[in-house]
Amino acid sequence: MLASQGHDVVSAVDRGPRTPDAEFLAWALEEERILITEDKDFGEPVFIRRLPHPCIIRFVEMTVEDKVAAMQEIIQLHTEAMSRRDLIVVTPNQLRVRRREEGDT
Repeated sequence: MLASQGHDVVSAVDRGPRTPDAEFLAWALEEERILITEDKDFGEPVFIRRLPHPCIIRFVEMTVEDKVAAMQEIIQLHTEAMSRRDLIVVTPNQLRVRRREEGDT
């Protein structure tokens, strides 16, 4: 969906399925990419180890159709959150933006 709308998309598979989360975060940040995932494991390096990170959009238990609709909403309404590199968590009933803390890189 994103590629068909002209967005530059790279799949995690292209980076290697066993790439450590910290390495993946560093790559995405360096490439100025937004990480879209269903994996909650990115919380540990981001919030406990406080590693620098890109914007992360995490989907929780959503259908493909709901993810598409949510991505369209995020692109239209949450560009500032993406620019700040916030964490955006989307569930079937809620879209929540968790801002990066001051001092985070």
